[in-house]
Amino acid sequence: MRGHTGPDDWREANRARWDERGVIHTASDYYDQERFRRVRDVLRDFEIAEVGDVTGRTLLHLQCHFGQDTLSWAHRGAAHVVGLDFSEPAVEAARDLAAELGYGPERASFVAADVYDAAEAVPDSSYDIVYTGIGALNRLPDLVRWAETAASLIAPGGFLYLAEFHPLCDVLDDETGSRITHDYFSRDAWVDEAPGTYADFDAPTVDNRSVEWQHPLGDVVSALAGAGLRIDFLHEHDLTMFQRFGSLRRGDDGCYRVPDDRPRIPLMYSLKATRLAR
Repeated sequence: MRGHTGPDDWREANRARWDERGVIHTASDYYDQERFRRVRDVLRDFEIAEVGDVTGRTLLHLQCHFGQDTLSWAHRGAAHVVGLDFSEPAVEAARDLAAELGYGPERASFVAADVYDAAEAVPDSSYDIVYTGIGALNRLPDLVRWAETAASLIAPGGFLYLAEFHPLCDVLDDETGSRITHDYFSRDAWVDEAPGTYADFDAPTVDNRSVEWQHPLGDVVSALAGAGLRIDFLHEHDLTMFQRFGSLRRGDDGCYRVPDDRPRIPLMYSLKATRLAR
């Protein structure tokens, strides 16, 4: 695992947890499937601006959960979107949702496979855009292997776009987000047994064991550069998608930020990395 430690059954534990959570998430107010069926777009404003026009382009979404973000790119004009996730129930829910919205397999398709096996699992050898993030990298122990896999699936001249929670958040206390309580450079797995889920903290759950890793920003950038990609930008954002810390406040846009009377910190980051055309 190239420097990261953790239990051997990390993949099986995480898959069982996400198989159970996927069912909860599709029925949750947090994901609001009925609203999604109406608006067909849940992408964040900064993602839309940074990715740019996707009309006529192919897009692969790694670790896609049940496909809302993936299908949002189809709604925005992508010629063909492919979503990949290791949870079979999530992939089935994504296929059902695509069919409800009128997208056939030629426009939107979903594959159940481990992200490290993506090159062998997806239907095409390369894509104009590889898109990923929003709570995805913390599920993976080996960033170098992830970056090499993602890079191998980008067409020459295409790019990877990553939007993710900022690793600074992993070292701060959960209550206020103002005190450093954990080691930023830790390579040890974080094993958690907490019930419920971020989409419904009170949901009754059985498969509660999760294994996660924190990845410093430098490791992410270095892994992608080492895979042969050119880093076009790295942006840090003062907003996040859920109440990561008890002190965060929800704005009119639905995003959470540090209160106005406190210094801001980065809560998310986004990155674009291009595979140069030969």
